[in-house]
Amino acid sequence: MILAIKNALSTVAPKLTYDVLIENQADGTVKATLLSLPECQGFGATKEEALNNLIQLVQARKPEIVTLEIEPAKTEHPWMRFAGMFQDDPQFDEVLEYIEEYRRELDAEMEEYYQQIETQENSK
Repeated sequence: MILAIKNALSTVAPKLTYDVLIENQADGTVKATLLSLPECQGFGATKEEALNNLIQLVQARKPEIVTLEIEPAKTEHPWMRFAGMFQDDPQFDEVLEYIEEYRRELDAEMEEYYQQIETQENSK
């Protein structure tokens, strides 16, 4: 039973894929290097031999890819320390009214500006 599970897992496990840099050496040999693991290098007289040696090296290391999920450290939003700091200020409502009025003025100015542009485009 255990052997059947092992065989099933080995056929289900996806193949690992790597990008490999192939370099011809000055002495006539070939070097194959895993770009993601530069310390893993296979050497050989030919490209195929270097790749086979690299494959054997990687298989000997028995690589395993896992997904690791790390929660970020819990930190307070920097603006939270200012939340509610004006709740007891008697002028707070007055300031909010001023802001709303100023926004209405800006909106009116922008509406007028857009109407001028539209009028200019229509007159062309």
